[in-house]
Amino acid sequence: MKVEQHRESLAQGDSRAAAEEAFLPTLRELVRTYQAFSVYSARHVRQLGLTPSQFDVISTLGNTSGMSMHKLGEKTLITKGTLTGIIDRLEEKGLVQREVPEGNRRSFTIVLTPEGERRFEAVFPEHTAYLKRCFEQLEPRELEQMCLSLKKLRKLFES
Repeated sequence: MKVEQHRESLAQGDSRAAAEEAFLPTLRELVRTYQAFSVYSARHVRQLGLTPSQFDVISTLGNTSGMSMHKLGEKTLITKGTLTGIIDRLEEKGLVQREVPEGNRRSFTIVLTPEGERRFEAVFPEHTAYLKRCFEQLEPRELEQMCLSLKKLRKLFES
């Protein structure tokens, strides 16, 4: 009966009952973890001479033959408007270029330039090693369990 009363009070807009929801501490910890990771990662990426978004694009394009803006946006989770500005700045730095695919002049592919490839080869392994210092403090089984739990949580929001 207690669970039913709790649901009823929530349905009536009881803010105290809402504040006591069991998932809220997990949600807060998830957000705090993401924020801490973002600060930690961004600090190092800036030392490498890139913004976090520029690093994201270069890392996504690395080891590929390039990709469309649409696909790059999906893989990086950067919105189209923001992505255009990032690509413009990376082009100015000589790290990426827009190529028009043969037979489809209405679209273009973003590819790393030779300088972009060299930059990717330098910064990606270095940043991965930087992040590894934190992650290697966890047991492989812990990492696997966290990954499974995060995937399960993500799928709940995608349905």
